[in-house]
Amino acid sequence: MIDKLRTSVLEALADIHDGATVMIGGFGGAGQPAELIDGLIAQGARDLVIVNNNAGNGETGLAALLKNGQVRKIICSFPRQADSHVFDALYRSGKLELELVPQGNLAERIRAAGAGIGGFFTPTGYGTDLAKGKETREIDGRMYVFESPIHADFALIKAEQGDRWGNLTYRKTARNFGPIMAMAAKVSIASVHEVAELGSIDPEHVVTPGLFVQRIVQVPRTATGPAGFKAA
Repeated sequence: MIDKLRTSVLEALADIHDGATVMIGGFGGAGQPAELIDGLIAQGARDLVIVNNNAGNGETGLAALLKNGQVRKIICSFPRQADSHVFDALYRSGKLELELVPQGNLAERIRAAGAGIGGFFTPTGYGTDLAKGKETREIDGRMYVFESPIHADFALIKAEQGDRWGNLTYRKTARNFGPIMAMAAKVSIASVHEVAELGSIDPEHVVTPGLFVQRIVQVPRTATGPAGFKAA
């Protein structure tokens, strides 16, 4: 019998190893799997490469993971905000490596990994420092930069509902990077607020099929999420 439910966050995260590449869903606080991030801090894996749209807010969530010294490198598109002081201090002191990726490129590089595509050409970034060392090509009179897919060992994502086979639904903007990250990782771990009976989710409402999800764990819904964002 297929049953991807885990009894605790720590059980779901137990095999994340030092040096792993970990994708973490979320757009700022929207859809950020806060309980999974807290679990990763408690689990203690270090020298991690984190793929996320942002680089943390305040002192919680992803920022807390960075502050705890567990991250070697972050790949993201929007590292600095008014309250991104943890990232800023680590980066300026040379304790954290940054790979800056334009947001559309980031999403497409993750999607390419999940779709089995070897890379793609895009005009975004051509002629800037972000294109240094990358292949360029003229196509129909316009210059393009080659971008490679981003694969991950693990993906930590937040969903609204899931069943024991791992089929997931999302709540509004909490969906963001979750579906493509689940496809791009060897092991995808989803937190869900509701565990549905098998067969009760309308197949037309399933966004991420269980094929792409290896583990799910139920977490309570809270009034506010990371950094004071309203929970999604």
